[in-house]
Amino acid sequence: PKLMPEFWQFPTVSMGLGPLMAIYQARFLKYLHARGIANTENRKVWVFCGDGEMDEVESMGAIGLAAREKLDNLVFVINCNLQRLDGPVRGNGKIIQELEGEFRGAGWNVIKLIWGSNWDPLLARDKDGALRKVMMDTVDGDYQAMKANDGAYVRKHFFGQNPKTLEMVAKMSDEDIFELRRGGHDSQKVYAAFHAAVNHVGQPTVLLIKTVKGFGMGKIGEGKNNVHQTKKLSDEDIKAFRDRFNIPIPDSQLADLPFYKPADDTPEMQYLHERRKALGGYLPHRRVKADESFTVPALDTFKSVIEPTAEGREISTTQAYVRFLTQLLRDQALGPRVVPILVDEARTFGMEGLFRQIGIYNPDGQQYTPVDKDQVMYYKEDKKGQILQEGINEAGGMSSWIAAATSYSTNNRIMIPFYVYYSMFGFQRVGDLAWAAGDMQARGFLLGGTSGRTTLNGEGLQHEDGHSHILANTIPNCVSY
Repeated sequence: PKLMPEFWQFPTVSMGLGPLMAIYQARFLKYLHARGIANTENRKVWVFCGDGEMDEVESMGAIGLAAREKLDNLVFVINCNLQRLDGPVRGNGKIIQELEGEFRGAGWNVIKLIWGSNWDPLLARDKDGALRKVMMDTVDGDYQAMKANDGAYVRKHFFGQNPKTLEMVAKMSDEDIFELRRGGHDSQKVYAAFHAAVNHVGQPTVLLIKTVKGFGMGKIGEGKNNVHQTKKLSDEDIKAFRDRFNIPIPDSQLADLPFYKPADDTPEMQYLHERRKALGGYLPHRRVKADESFTVPALDTFKSVIEPTAEGREISTTQAYVRFLTQLLRDQALGPRVVPILVDEARTFGMEGLFRQIGIYNPDGQQYTPVDKDQVMYYKEDKKGQILQEGINEAGGMSSWIAAATSYSTNNRIMIPFYVYYSMFGFQRVGDLAWAAGDMQARGFLLGGTSGRTTLNGEGLQHEDGHSHILANTIPNCVSY
């Protein structure tokens, strides 16, 4: 957004941050709806990532939250082409089976799209399970090799593992065998998988879609380890690509690499225009400014905070912040838009009074009697709670802050998030997310509580923080005090 503010919406910076932030975006949509701030029941958050990216610990670090809070407005689409830049994701294993186990175990709805339609007749004839056994016994490193070679190689090394499967393809040519597609390259099955995901209720959904890296590049790139670095195709490779996808460009023009665009009156162009109109336009559009606005409370509202304390009496900046926040929450217009975000340190900062006052958001409410119910400031969870309590989870706290801090753009609702964290264990743990927030033009407040080199000396050197501002100042649009 910094360079193209009306176009880019979600720069995800490093791999792994996209899936993590998306979970909290989906959760924040539910939060807005529960609190009556925006109707978000028909909105979805789509996350597109690769099987290699799922090794980033952030990618799957919050999938339990998504299932626990029944985020059926969230869809992960994981492109399983079995490859990273350097080599296979799981050469000796099966990444799709591994991911299925992890997501299903966490409570997600799992849809696997592995085989294209032209495998269906073979599977229908597989009465004794010989083909399915070969499919299960073949590891990902070998599956990659099947597509990096040709039909004769697949006949020998895949179907040749069992006489029964070899007999199945006896009447198929090598070309026919090589044309047996992975599910992610079958448009009808892709549509069916997406349709099932969109209509599933009560759980987040993950689509595990098997594809071939470099699909269509032929022998120069398809399934090869170096495909990511392949920048130029030979004339023969271009000709093969044209033939494979039936693109109507004559041989005489191939050297010029012309763009092909069907005529405006062709069915495919009419279909594309119809779909773009139905989907709201031809390009993504980022909202730069919300349609709504608020009046900032008068400075007198915070008189108790800005006036000097009595001589001989001091209060910490953390205490002053809590007093300020309490006053802001009382503002009838702006108060409901404040989003206090905590990572299990409210009592450290003297903020536990807010538990009872505005409640902690939980879509299930509070189905138990809190142990401190007899106290004024008891631990109160509520379906319409205002506090986002993330537990011991700085990355989750920052992701919730980003969702709230970009709400003016993504939801047309101005929200004012305040994420307060234990200074030493805050900013330096979420620096990558803070940079993403800067890219996204996030608007909100971060506060490192109990900061400084002498605040908590008794707890050891690991609690001393004299460098957070140095880290914060590396982000151009993060204003540090």
